[in-house]
Amino acid sequence: MNKRVLAVDFGASSGRAIIGSFDGEKITLEEVHRFSNDPVTVNGTVYWDVLRLFHEIKQGLIKAEAAGGFDSIGIDTWGVDFGLLDKDGRLLENPVHYRDKRTAGLVDKAFEVIPKERFYELTGIQFMELNTVFQLYSLALERPDLLERADSLLFMPDLLTYMLTGKKATEYSIATTSQLVDIRTKTWCGEIFDKLGIPRRLTGEISLPGETVRDLSPETAAECGLEGTRKVISVCGHDTQSAITAVPSSKDDFIFLSSGTWSLFGTELDEPVVNKTSLEMNVTNEGGCEGKTGFLKNITGLWLIQESRRHWLRHGREYSYADLEKLALESAPFAHFIDPDYPGFGRMGNIPQRIRDYCSEKTGSAPEGVGEVIRCIYESLAMKYRLTFEKIKACTGRDYSEIHVIGGGVKDGLLCQMTANACGVPVLAGPIEATVLGNIAVQLISQGCIKDVKEARKIIAGSENIKVYTPENTDDWEKAYKKFLSVTE
Repeated sequence: MNKRVLAVDFGASSGRAIIGSFDGEKITLEEVHRFSNDPVTVNGTVYWDVLRLFHEIKQGLIKAEAAGGFDSIGIDTWGVDFGLLDKDGRLLENPVHYRDKRTAGLVDKAFEVIPKERFYELTGIQFMELNTVFQLYSLALERPDLLERADSLLFMPDLLTYMLTGKKATEYSIATTSQLVDIRTKTWCGEIFDKLGIPRRLTGEISLPGETVRDLSPETAAECGLEGTRKVISVCGHDTQSAITAVPSSKDDFIFLSSGTWSLFGTELDEPVVNKTSLEMNVTNEGGCEGKTGFLKNITGLWLIQESRRHWLRHGREYSYADLEKLALESAPFAHFIDPDYPGFGRMGNIPQRIRDYCSEKTGSAPEGVGEVIRCIYESLAMKYRLTFEKIKACTGRDYSEIHVIGGGVKDGLLCQMTANACGVPVLAGPIEATVLGNIAVQLISQGCIKDVKEARKIIAGSENIKVYTPENTDDWEKAYKKFLSVTE
């Protein structure tokens, strides 16, 4: 067997087109195209630069063909964002980026219409201002004319797939990030649409990952110099669920940390967990491959370091990530803590100063130098992982003897080691390209090359080098954890 498929993955700062070659035993990856993915701010609104990004996808198709060809393509992005189309299938305006401020304060406002407990009972989704439901609620309140003109809504991976094929479809994993899907029936929750004034006509029928297969449009194929039929497969459009598909675990019960701009910490379950405990802990139930549930917590991740680095760069202070790690290690341990999910850290801008302000308000002292700020971020993230680890165990009633760290954060050895130290269990780090491998795996499953997700995980485990971090200085971390809780709770 020599099956070649193309995965297009959109991350917070870049997108990639990567060929996955499967010989029947192992998957090998070849990156053929990489491009920046930069939000664009116009008159105070933050947008996706969607037409340029679609151009980059086509460049990926051209380069993939030149690199030896491919049989199919799948696209994944982060969750919640969407485009609105008119009755003729034309995009009404550039999709708005989730870091836009239009949803500020709308979670509490929505609770005046739908009580929090009922909202969570229906969807099982963690409450965050950026969720699609609150983006749409903002349009219902402030721009009802736009909703009136809209005929359909497509989430970003579905929108980009529509641009490639001319055919609309809605994939399950990305749909559940909207907080508009009934987590038990796997269909749209009409009660939420009606009560918040969101038109039901915008949504289409939901299909599971790998079920919807369309042909690349003849126009796109001709433009990119492609001959023969190329399939476009709706993989797990939500990048988190693609990553979970690639967790290289042989166990049915496993816990993972998908580490990148966002940290997603959780497990995979056959059925959602929706109860008082999961509501109080604000844990989410997202749709996954084979109809399973990703039971997880969204945590602000390496965004804090990435945006801090961008701030220093804007002011003429250039640091590599290796430089920042070195400076952090030279700083005193456990001096300052933050809650990484403090709302003030979610917007672009001067993160280091916001961290200082947070620490000053909470404890009367603050990190000053670059190394102190970065050490504060690293240790606070590790402690937040510990707190979330305990929440997941409390909700599921299960114990976990190791943590699988997947995604770009695998390259950050310091954070992996701190995670092991804080949580008191070994960290198994890898694969780095979990999202891409999950995207590829669903394409291969859809085409009958791999039986199911269980077999895909076994293949991925055999294709990747997994590094193990064992806990160190656990007594010191245990004492510091109490300090973290006193500051953040």
